[in-house]
Amino acid sequence: MATRNIIVIGASAGGVQALTKLVTNLPADLPAAVFIVLHVSANVPSMLPDILRRESRLRVAHARDGEPIMRGKVYVAPPDHHLIIEGEHLRLVHGPKENLHRPSIDTLFRSAARWAGPRVIGVVLTGARDDGAAGMRAVKQREGIAIVQDPLEAPFPSMPISVMQEINVDYSLPLREIPELLSRLSRETVAEEGEFPVPDEIEVEAKIAEQTMESAELLPASNAWARYQN
Repeated sequence: MATRNIIVIGASAGGVQALTKLVTNLPADLPAAVFIVLHVSANVPSMLPDILRRESRLRVAHARDGEPIMRGKVYVAPPDHHLIIEGEHLRLVHGPKENLHRPSIDTLFRSAARWAGPRVIGVVLTGARDDGAAGMRAVKQREGIAIVQDPLEAPFPSMPISVMQEINVDYSLPLREIPELLSRLSRETVAEEGEFPVPDEIEVEAKIAEQTMESAELLPASNAWARYQN
């Protein structure tokens, strides 16, 4: 049986401190790969992997295009590139911004839902605006698990609140409780993702973000996406 071996995490304002606390407390034997999007400027080098690996018991690095996914490793989206899960490998794409961001939390979460279905655990931490809400909806559509940081303790609660307004989350917890929950959930067995078909809207959104859609398909698909969003 498959296990919940894909953990996707999104954060924005206040996210460096939150991510540091979360990653530091993940166990060395975590049987999952962890993928992180933090909103960062496109013009400034990201030091997040260096910060996270100081006390992490897991390997931490910027994701590289085409590299295979390995359990027990933390992959951080580099500046100005979307981080996308594609099968057993990663992709970095300079696709259109989503929610004014590249990297986008929604883009990562959607790709995880598309390829890994119920094996996905999504986590949205502190942040402004609403990036992550649409992506978490995709995670739930494919029977993944949705976790948000308790908005009452988040320095910037808008992102967790937006997710909670969009879907019924499985867990809303203080940050200190999330690492133990991730360790436990990642050891659970789940149904194979093939039992949960990928909705058309997830395919459309993924192709737009990945810039893999032919021009003849783009307008009809964009119209369908707009109808779905409304």
